[in-house]
This record gives sequence, structure tokens and C-alpha cells, in this order.
Amino acid sequence: MAESAKRIRVRHLEEKKQRGEKIAMLTVYDATMARLLDRAGIDVLLVGDSLGMVIEGHDSTLPVTLDAVRHHTQAVARGAKRALVVADMPFLTYQVSRAEAVRNAGTLIQGGAAAVKLEGGRAVVEVIKRLAASGIPVMGHLGLLPQHVHQLSGYRMQARSQADADQLMEDARAIEDAGAFSVVLESIPAEVARTVTQELRIPTIGIGAGPFCDGQVLVSYDAFGLNDEFVPSFVKQYANLGEQMVEAAREYAEDVRCGKFPVLERLAGGPAGNGSGK
Repeated sequence: MAESAKRIRVRHLEEKKQRGEKIAMLTVYDATMARLLDRAGIDVLLVGDSLGMVIEGHDSTLPVTLDAVRHHTQAVARGAKRALVVADMPFLTYQVSRAEAVRNAGTLIQGGAAAVKLEGGRAVVEVIKRLAASGIPVMGHLGLLPQHVHQLSGYRMQARSQADADQLMEDARAIEDAGAFSVVLESIPAEVARTVTQELRIPTIGIGAGPFCDGQVLVSYDAFGLNDEFVPSFVKQYANLGEQMVEAAREYAEDVRCGKFPVLERLAGGPAGNGSGK
């Protein structure tokens, strides 16, 4: 059952943290899924650059373009009536210059996003300040940074040493002070995530970071069993829709080959569904 139909805003996430209410966030890439997750009461819909992997078939997020994220953001924004829509800023759309970062983030806001997300700590502080000053809400992202996959030598847990944990804490404070309204913590030890969550005023959203964050995010294709390749060990699969789709498609193909579909009586009764034939 969905919660209130009232539109969720950036300030509502901070209010949830203050009340001790957890925040539910999922990735989404199209209007139909956005409508369904909206009905389910998901608080934040992230148009993630993970679309490069689960939608476009790449082995990383690096090939994703601004145009691709804008395209999917427009679709999600048309489907979402309640949830806060956040769009990822792709690789090299905010690192070159602050002016370019504002233009690119503005493109995503004009495409329907209510906020943007970017990766990094102190290195992107000035960008966050400039975006916030321009009226563009920013969600940060620390820990495992998928856009830094080559520099990190793969997708590995971060902040395992005390020195690295201390640096992550400094990064978190820096982006909060710069004006970020929340921060994703990816693939870090649970106790490190707990410390960051306790120290920050802004909400933390965990992914592979344990249960102590103010909220959680998953790639929807992982959570619903639509990804038939590698699924991270921290993911809980809430359904196995991929196998259900395979079985449904197999049944459809068999009906077509055996002449069981379409049924003449149904055709005589008039068009069914949306009548598009597609």
C-alpha cells in the first residue's frame, strides 16, 4: 500500500532522518516502472547511470552519456507523481569545470529530475557549492565510486582501514558543508557507515553498507530478479521476475506455434488491451 500521495521533496528526507524514519530508494529507468514503484510508496527514484549496465549492456557505467540519462529521466518523471526523482550525472559531466557541471545538471533538472547525484568527496566540493548556489539539489556518493572503477582496480569494498575510514568521514563532512542534501554510502563497512550516519545532519543512503544508514538503495533489476548475470552478495532479491518473464514468453511462443493464440472468439469480441498491436 502506497503512503500519502503528497510529493516528496528534498527537505522531507532530512525530516525523515530527524524522526528516525528509514528512506526507501530504488533505481528506475522508464515511466511504467516509475508508476509501479510510486504506487508501492518508494520515497526516491534514482535514474542511475547503472542504466549503462542493466539497460545498455555495458560492463561499467563509464559509457553512459548525458543524453541517455536525460532521456530516461524524462520518462521516469512522466511516471512518478509522488517520489523524489534524482538523476545521476554521468562520467565527465561535472569534473571538467564548474560552469559545465551547472549546464549539465541543469539539463537533467529541465528533463524532470528534482535533484542530481554525483560521485566524490573533497574533490567535488566546489562543484557541489556551485550547483547548490544555482538552485540545484545535490546528492553525494562516497565509498565505492563506480565511475572510478579503473582507479579502484575493480568493484571492491572501501574504507576498510582506519585511515581510509577517517578520510571518508572528512569527505562526508566536506560535501555536507558544501550543500549536499544527502549522501549515498556504497560498499563500506557497516560500522563506518554507522559513524558517518551519526555524525552527519543530512541523510545517508546505504548500498552494501549495512543496516545503520538512514535509508537504503538497490538497483531495481537486482532487487526484482531481472538481472540474470552477476548480483552483488548484499542484494536481497524480493522477486524472481526474470524467470517469470522467461516462462511467460515461452508459453506465449508455444501458443503461437500451436495456434492457441490468438483466439478467434476474442477477436470477434473486439480489440483487447491498448489496441496498438505492438
